[in-house]
Formats: sequence, C-alpha cells, structure tokens
Amino acid sequence: MELYYSFSILIVLAAIFSYINVRFLKFPSTIGIMVIALVMSIILVLLGNLTSKPLNDFASLIKEFDFTEILMGSMLNFLLFAGAIHINLSDLKEQRIPVIVFATIGVIISTIFVGVSLYYITNYFFPLVNIHLAIPLIYCLLFGALISPTDPIAVLSILNQVKVSKSLETKIAGESLLNDGVAVVLFAILANLAANPVVVETGHMDLSFSHIFDLFVKEAIGGLILGGALGYLAAYGFKTSRDYKVSVLITLAVVMGGYLIASYLHTSAPLAMVGAGLIIGEAKRKSVSSEKNYVGNFWELIDEVMNAILFLFMGFELLLIQDLLNYWSIGLSAIIIVLIARYVSIKIPILIIPFKEKFNKGTVAMLVWGGLRGGVSIALALSIPESNYKEAIIATTYVVVLFSILVQGMTVGKLAKKI
Repeated sequence: MELYYSFSILIVLAAIFSYINVRFLKFPSTIGIMVIALVMSIILVLLGNLTSKPLNDFASLIKEFDFTEILMGSMLNFLLFAGAIHINLSDLKEQRIPVIVFATIGVIISTIFVGVSLYYITNYFFPLVNIHLAIPLIYCLLFGALISPTDPIAVLSILNQVKVSKSLETKIAGESLLNDGVAVVLFAILANLAANPVVVETGHMDLSFSHIFDLFVKEAIGGLILGGALGYLAAYGFKTSRDYKVSVLITLAVVMGGYLIASYLHTSAPLAMVGAGLIIGEAKRKSVSSEKNYVGNFWELIDEVMNAILFLFMGFELLLIQDLLNYWSIGLSAIIIVLIARYVSIKIPILIIPFKEKFNKGTVAMLVWGGLRGGVSIALALSIPESNYKEAIIATTYVVVLFSILVQGMTVGKLAKKI
C-alpha cells in the first residue's frame, strides 16, 4: 500500500508539473518537468539547511523507488516499444548501415575515448591543479560505457518537437534505439572486472574475444530475434482478431511477457522491445482496419505518461546525490570529453567506411549535438558495484545528463533550423 501511495504522489506531481510547464514555461514537456523537479529539489535542499525534516521526508520517498530496477526493469521496455512502434521500418532499412555502425563501432570508440581521457585527466592533470580525484582506468572505462550510448527516451522525446530531415531523424532515432544493447554488454563486462579487486589493483584485464562475442550475440542478437518473433506473433493476432481492445492487450502482453521471457533467456529485453515495436509498427501501418489508430493513440499516451514520470524522477535524483558540488571539476571535464568523444565516434566511421550517403558538416553537427544522454546512463551508474569511486561516477553522470538534456535538448531545435 505504501508503494501505491508513493506512486500516486509521483503521478500527481507529474500532472501538476506538466500543467505548469504547458501553462507558463512552455518548454518541451519532458524538459519542463525535469526543470521544475530540479528547482523543487534545490528548494528542498535549501530548506534542509534550516530544518532537515522536509528534505528527509521527500528524500526517503524517492529512496523507496529503486531507480535502476524501475527504469531498466519496466519503464524502459514500455518506452522503447512506444518509440519503436512509431518508426517506419522501411526508412530504417534505408539507413541501416550508418545506424548499425554508429550503434556498435561508435559506442566502442566512444567508450575507449571517454575512459582513457578521463583516466589521464583525473590521474595526471588534476594533481597539477591540486585536485585529488584519481580514478582507476577500469572505472573510467565503466563510466565511458554507461555514458556513450545516446538515450532513446530523451532523443525521441526531443525529436518529436524538432523538424529535421527524415533520413537524419531515422539515423538519430535508430541509433539511440539500438546502441543500448552494445553499451549494456560493454558495461556488464567492465562491471564484472571492476568488482574483481585483482583487476582494480593490478590494472590487468583478461578479456577473451570468444567470451565477449558470445555475450554480445546472446544479449543483443538474441534480444532482436526474440523481439522479431514476438512482433510477428502479435501482428498475426491483430490480423485474425480485428478488435482494437484485443490488439491493445496483445501489445501489453508483448511488452510485459516479453520482458519475462528475455529475463529467463538472459537476452536483452530493451532490444527485444525495439524489435517487437518495429515489426508491430510496420504491421499497424499496413493494416486497413481501424484498430491501428487505437493502438497508436494508446501507446502515445503511455509514452507521454511514462516520460513525465521518468524525467520527474531524474529531477528528484538530485536529492540522493550527496556533496554534488565536490565533483564539479570532474563533471565539467566529463561534459567536454563526452562531446569530443561523440564527435570522434561519428567522424572516424564516416572517414573509414564508404557510406552511400555523404555526411556534410550540418549532419555531423546534428548527430553530435542531438545525441542526448538520459535516464539509462543514470540507471547504469546507480547499478555500479559498491566502491570508493561509485559516488564520483554517479555525480559525474548526473552532471553530464543534466547538461545534455537541459542545454543540448533546449538548443538542438535552433541548431536544426540553422542547418
């Protein structure tokens, strides 16, 4: 019952904040909700300096929710399915090569660039300016893995309100939907290494290619195959039932039941939802029956509600990070590193791989600046094994995500107009 009350409070706050944003701020909905939640968090922190009760009461409410479990275990599946169902599969096929390259090679390049750069800055540059925040290489690479994938939820919510070319929109959206699988595999490998004290102390990492390849195939490819199978099964159900209520229930069964199956098979549930959403979305577009509109409208509503709750969460996560100001130096450094890494991870594949479509400066700029980070990065950071470096990584992740959503998210529309 306490969980019901807590969730009810979040829904009420999301509704109030959404109204305030639409009525007065007029920001993009997700950004507006997050801004208001951030302001409220800051007010609670200031009140906490006078009396700890308001801060402690609300912080304890937020702590009741396991953000990592809520996002990675449930909300992400709904949001990815809702995003994928609205992407045209034929458009994605046309852009499949750049999407796959950026979602795989790009993430690997970014992870290595961010990890190595952060390691040298914290271990060699910071001591020169009397800042002592040295972080081992394995944890720097771990941060690189969790911060490199663009967040599909943040990206899709912004793209809905930014007018860009169809091909560019497909590249950005498609990459953000697929790169989570690669990032999760890299993160899982590095997290296991970080949990091994021998690796942390000696710096020696014994990485077997066959083990990594098997893990990637099972996690990423297996997830997409499962999603495709569920998608075709659901499409058959649509075609034979021809009832919008049954169709909506089938999509809910795909998301919720698909997560259980993916967990049992140890494959990527997020990628399974992407695969299922793409297949179902294509079947919905080809259908001539009226239930396709009901299914689309239902998932638009689900998308809007869960996005509101997610960005509300992200705003209130400030309450759970102690001494955030102590990490301003590494946070600002990470913002610069991540942006450069994003550019490098886009530019190197463009120079090496002969894509059919040429990428001009405007397209590269949009791919770099439109690659937003969001709740997925925060959830992964919170799931890092306990260590002396976890708090620094969480705080750094939060700073990068805030910059990404508030600064990049608020200006990507202006950049699109200039291009």
